[in-house]
Amino acid sequence: MATHVITDPDDTTAPTSPPAATGWETLSAAFTEEAPPIADRDDLIVTIAPGAAHGHPAVFMTHSAAIEIDGDRLRIDPATARPERDSDRTRYAAVWGAFVHECAHAAHSRWTAPRIANPAVVQAAMLLEESRIEGNHIRRRPDDRHWLRASAIEIVIGDTGGPDEAAHIPATAFAAANNAALILGRVDAGILEPDEGAPVAAACETILGADTLAELRAIWQQAHTVTDGDTTTMLELGQRWLDLIGPDPHADPEPTSILSGAIGETVARIVAELAGHPIAADPAEEAESRARAEATRVRETETVARGVFGKDTSSSYTRPPTDEERTAARVLARALSTASGRERATVTTTSALPPGRLRMRGVLAREAQRAAGAMPTAEPFTRTTRKTIPVPPLRVGIACDISGSMSAYAEPVASAAWIIANAANLATLPAESATVTFGRHVRSITRPGVTPTKVTGFKSRDNWEALDRAIDALDGALGLSRRENTRLLVIISDGMFVGKGMRSAGQQRIDRLRAAGCAVLWLVTDLKYDTPLEGVTVHDVSDPATTVRAIACAATTAVRAA
Repeated sequence: MATHVITDPDDTTAPTSPPAATGWETLSAAFTEEAPPIADRDDLIVTIAPGAAHGHPAVFMTHSAAIEIDGDRLRIDPATARPERDSDRTRYAAVWGAFVHECAHAAHSRWTAPRIANPAVVQAAMLLEESRIEGNHIRRRPDDRHWLRASAIEIVIGDTGGPDEAAHIPATAFAAANNAALILGRVDAGILEPDEGAPVAAACETILGADTLAELRAIWQQAHTVTDGDTTTMLELGQRWLDLIGPDPHADPEPTSILSGAIGETVARIVAELAGHPIAADPAEEAESRARAEATRVRETETVARGVFGKDTSSSYTRPPTDEERTAARVLARALSTASGRERATVTTTSALPPGRLRMRGVLAREAQRAAGAMPTAEPFTRTTRKTIPVPPLRVGIACDISGSMSAYAEPVASAAWIIANAANLATLPAESATVTFGRHVRSITRPGVTPTKVTGFKSRDNWEALDRAIDALDGALGLSRRENTRLLVIISDGMFVGKGMRSAGQQRIDRLRAAGCAVLWLVTDLKYDTPLEGVTVHDVSDPATTVRAIACAATTAVRAA
């Protein structure tokens, strides 16, 4: 086994310099930034670059406080790596695990063999060091176990000589003992699971014998109890190991060795177990990701809203409102104002000083505290106040399908849009509304914050249903996904969408709004044949004259439920 901890102070090998132009220098700095909390020391310099680490996945150089990692194993563009995020580390889990392993060496490999020590004894002691430092590390940082498990595959194979040699390991006592220490030692250290190491355990028992394997296990288990700086005990254990196994016989490779087959099976089990139990996402990262996604979505909907409401309406006509529509607007405004009325909340507070009503129980408790020599904490005065609870602003967005089958509803929807916009202006509670039509294009009928003086009509003759864009426009203009508002989205459509993907795109928007607490009302023209999307409140308005009443009722209900 070639050690990947370089302890010789006379080793003058210069640390590999990462190529600056390809992102390796930046990534090396990022790894260096992450090292202090993992290694519990702040003097480490980390270099990750292709060809680094002296032929190992990673190496720790004790006398220069340097860690090198072979960048060839990263297998992603280094410029895209963000090692400060757990979710990103998953893309190169084995490399990150090798880094954690070297940090464990930096934290716990504190013993140094003297120059006169037998190199074979030192090599055996360093073999025992592999599982010892990992066991100590997870006691200090248990969450790093996932990364050490991920690195076990490359570390073990790397310490065996690489993938080619690992596939042809001769079934000698020396090779079996080495792999028992690397794999079964990690099982006893709590890194690997017993069933993962079972194939290697069976092969090693066949090669070594049960008694010898038990003696070896006793040695590495004792090594797990050795303190970090105990050079004497580690060398004594290395000598016991060497006495039991002997030096490396340098046997010829065996393509069909039971040991190499067992290692392959163990590696496969570790890979399968890791794939089935990915590391849990960091809640902070998830929240940050959601915030970024939400910010992006808000910008997109606002862009759509500007495109829709920033244009002049393309309707073919406008007309003065009728007396009935004026009356309906005033009635709806009064209904919204009434619904927004709230009983004042009663709040009772206590205090040590007036004003307020004096409670004798509080006075006696305060005197008793003083008599006992304690700091008086009882508050004998009570005061009742009543506070008005503000009602969240109301936002109502209406989207009307203008495909040919909806022509009978063009006039009542235009009327409803005018009534609601004017009612929002007359009501005492803050309210805004907007109405769009959707077909091949999305067009505005009424705009947020604008009280129309005339009723804007439109025609229903499109052959496409861009519902997703209509919802985005209303969301961007009214903030239908913002929880600080009382929100209602009204969709008037028979649900017979022609455009490919229109239903799924619309459903996605509706699901998002409902998850944010926005009520969604879907007005259908025929309960039997119409096909509204899922999760909406469905109301039949087979009589076009009832369209206005249905929307007004839903808006009032939303205010009462706020």
